[in-house]
Amino acid sequence: MTSSTTADPIAIRAKNVTLTLGTKTAPVEILRGVDVEVRHGESVAILGASGSGKSSLMAVLSGLERATGGSVNINGVEFSNLGEDELAKARRGRIGIVLQAFHLLPTMTAVENVAVPLELAGREDAFERAAQELTAVGLGHRLNHYPAQLSGGEQQRVAIARAVAPNPAILFADEPTGNLDAATGAAIIDLLFERQKAAGATLVIITHDPALADRCDRILSMTDGKLGELVS
Repeated sequence: MTSSTTADPIAIRAKNVTLTLGTKTAPVEILRGVDVEVRHGESVAILGASGSGKSSLMAVLSGLERATGGSVNINGVEFSNLGEDELAKARRGRIGIVLQAFHLLPTMTAVENVAVPLELAGREDAFERAAQELTAVGLGHRLNHYPAQLSGGEQQRVAIARAVAPNPAILFADEPTGNLDAATGAAIIDLLFERQKAAGATLVIITHDPALADRCDRILSMTDGKLGELVS
């Protein structure tokens, strides 16, 4: 599902979102009443120090974690009332995720890593689509290489291809250059924005890097589980 399928200009709408972990006797408040809206096609950075809650917010917005309270509406689907299986189905095709750790399956080639999620989603052209996206990220010559045969930058390119191949409406990237050197990281960020524009997707980047945040349309600041907006 892409942004063009809905008249609502808002891709992400969260209201009074809370996340509390720990135990009843020793609760830990991670998110404290977060409100946020992100428009279709917009790029937004969530900037904050380690432990501020920004990765937890991404997990909630992407459906990887259930909020303790509040409402989360993603591309027209209310995530708040869904169980784990329903969340997994809701994410499929709507959301692509790129993480700091590449999370590639070591026993699968690059093209298999990208194609298998497409196959699971019922795409008959899974391997053709995977090859197209790997070619688009500059890895057309590495289709049959295993992760151990790829550099860190190449592995992150595979991860980006895997996230973008289903044509998701929303892309989340959590510290996507955290395991890369500066030059490789800069190239990966260029690629991420390029693939976002090609897909017409909304992009949310979790980062502690102000220079990366400055490349986005808007910057939101995360501090102690609360969200505010910076002038970018």
